[in-house]
Amino acid sequence: MSIHFLTLHRVHGKRRLGQGWCWLGLILAFLLTACGQGHAREGAETTGKPMPSGVPAVKSSDASKTPVPAATAEKDFDPSEVTTIEWLPEARAVKDAQADSPGDMKPYQEKIFGTEMKFDMVPIRGGQFVMGSPKSEENRNDDEGPQRTVEVDSFWMGKCEVTWEEYDLWSGHLDQYQRDKAKYQSNPYDVLADAIAWPSRPYGDMTFGMGRKGYPAICMTQLAAKMYCKWLSAKTGRYYRLPTEAEWEYACRAGTKTAYSFGDDPEKLDDYGWYYDNADEQYHKVGTKKPNPWGLYDMHGNVAEWVLDQHTDGYPPSKGDAPIKNPLVVPTTLYPRCVRGGSWDDDPECLRSAARNGSDKEWKMQDPQIPQSIWYHTDATFVGFRVVRPLKVPSAEEAKLHEPEIEMLREYREAQSGKE
Repeated sequence: MSIHFLTLHRVHGKRRLGQGWCWLGLILAFLLTACGQGHAREGAETTGKPMPSGVPAVKSSDASKTPVPAATAEKDFDPSEVTTIEWLPEARAVKDAQADSPGDMKPYQEKIFGTEMKFDMVPIRGGQFVMGSPKSEENRNDDEGPQRTVEVDSFWMGKCEVTWEEYDLWSGHLDQYQRDKAKYQSNPYDVLADAIAWPSRPYGDMTFGMGRKGYPAICMTQLAAKMYCKWLSAKTGRYYRLPTEAEWEYACRAGTKTAYSFGDDPEKLDDYGWYYDNADEQYHKVGTKKPNPWGLYDMHGNVAEWVLDQHTDGYPPSKGDAPIKNPLVVPTTLYPRCVRGGSWDDDPECLRSAARNGSDKEWKMQDPQIPQSIWYHTDATFVGFRVVRPLKVPSAEEAKLHEPEIEMLREYREAQSGKE
């Protein structure tokens, strides 16, 4: 018996806004009551696409490219295959979530509307730092150099790693299930989010008995983590993604130049992170150790965290004295892709601020599917992620570099087509 995708309307992972019950009528009703009948939105003429219905689109920082609507009348519109910026809806109101400049940025608590779930975002104001480790650092690996000066723009970062309660709303379809059970009418944000591709049902308990409530979600591929970010963006109207490797290390270091954000002494690691010697062979609830100087928890240990970059044998050297601005090594191969921070299953040296690790085919050894799932790393019980939100909303062209690989999704859908 093959294990395969079970998705909305059982279309093997491909869910379209044009399928299922009458979403268009719902959006029209929302338009009439919330936005006023017959009001066209700026930019429809320039996109060449149908007018947005229901949820207003947010403007990109690239004023020459007006985003596509949160929902369109196109029968085959699939937000999973369209850059998030092109359909990003207007942000839902959350206290302190908006800022016009780095100085205006404040911590805020994001709410996943329609659920009881909330999570905290911490402002990380941009700046320069030296990325990588010096040759003199104890237990240094060659892939941590050569050191280079990097400049990153401002962003917010999740205070903690994404938990199962957050992740299951998308991956386990719980957001939609809870609305259906309570007989709540879905709003246009829900309709858009429901159309984002979600994973097949897991073959077993992906917590592996280590705990769910308050614990970090694990075992997802980088593509799954990216797709969760698309779903979260649809639910909130704010642009979420994975951090780049440079952003992650900048936030982890929090202005420090030592091996860890608390200094060079690994004997102090018990206060700040879960690792092999203190974790009792499992992950732990997020936020139970001390935070780093910028208020981020579990940057050292608990679970290693996905970033956007391909893992490489080392960093390209700097050209001249100017800092490298917002570097990103866009993945061109499935393996290895980079995770940072070390985990509960690692020794202290793997939890250093500069330490890097790359994904491996062995992370899927227990996956029984043929072809193997694009959603799960069944053996990566030590890998999770946290989200970031850039202060500056990127252009659609810039955002393409952060998106799930659509060809990978299409090929998998094709391979699963017709399976029972």
